[in-house]
Amino acid sequence: MTAAKKTAIVVAPGRGTYGKGELGSIARLHGARFAALIADFDAQRRERGQPTVSELDGAERFSVATHMRGDVAAPLIYSATALDYLSIDRDRYDIAAVLGNSMGWYSALALGGAVSIGDGFRIANAMGINSQTHGPGGQILLQIVDDDWRPVPGLRDRLLDLVDAIDARPGHDLALSIDLAGMLVLAGNEQGLAALLAEAPPTPGRDPLRLAGHGPFHTPLMVGSSDKAKAELPASLFAGPAIPMIDGRGHVWRRFSSDPARLWDYTFGHQILAPYDFALSVQVAVREFAPDVIILPGPGDTLGGAIAQALIGISWQGIASKAEFVARQAADPILLSMGRADQRARVIVKE
Repeated sequence: MTAAKKTAIVVAPGRGTYGKGELGSIARLHGARFAALIADFDAQRRERGQPTVSELDGAERFSVATHMRGDVAAPLIYSATALDYLSIDRDRYDIAAVLGNSMGWYSALALGGAVSIGDGFRIANAMGINSQTHGPGGQILLQIVDDDWRPVPGLRDRLLDLVDAIDARPGHDLALSIDLAGMLVLAGNEQGLAALLAEAPPTPGRDPLRLAGHGPFHTPLMVGSSDKAKAELPASLFAGPAIPMIDGRGHVWRRFSSDPARLWDYTFGHQILAPYDFALSVQVAVREFAPDVIILPGPGDTLGGAIAQALIGISWQGIASKAEFVARQAADPILLSMGRADQRARVIVKE
């Protein structure tokens, strides 16, 4: 007897997910089945005089200086995500909606059918370059939940009040960049970041972390990136999505009712210049589409904690702590990370 098909939402990861452990994974996992697509990605890079995906993925060793740079990280992450998505067994999973985290939005556009897989690579590759077009600054990651992934009372509001106060000072730029549920990514210029590090209240878990190679993403400091994107990437690349997509505001772009021109404008305007609420996008997705499972394509699985923390934030299916999430994963996994071999086996087409 055939098992009943499960409904799923798919979450595309963003920057920082292709690391040392992922080196070689694109060729190893996808080289045989998706050779033609990988060749297309390589050709697009070659036309721009860039090292190909195959060359970068096949490097002898992982280089932080090379592989973490935006113009390298973005195409590697997109390739791994898109090819993982195409590997999902559609006889076992009905994809109800897609979403992404930050750069993962470009992947989500292709997964959702608003752009082709090839044009999705074109967008991710161009934005990897454009993401380096900004004023001085970067991002800092701060944890706001305790060891059991419950919010520390008042900490989020204290941090955001401090951000507003610092941003109001002459010569200081600071703003919320990404809401990751249990963590906040704050972005700004060097003066704003220095003030934050000096004045931030104690946070649980890790110390505030400056994200290597990251610009002040999702803030007005990225206006150069937005301008370049709109000049280089035409609205003609976009169509209405084939399946619903949830963006960084929690807005659902639905089939038949989404204007491609507005989707283009959001992608290269608001999405670049304003905060990305990843936690809200996850919460909207599970409330709106009530999936049986959440599938996290590769590369890696580092976004799993943020997804779990977003679910805990609304006590999804009674999951209100890290301990309860871990127990649920052991009994009946709700999150299937394709970067983990055991969970990947539950998701992919059997060869």
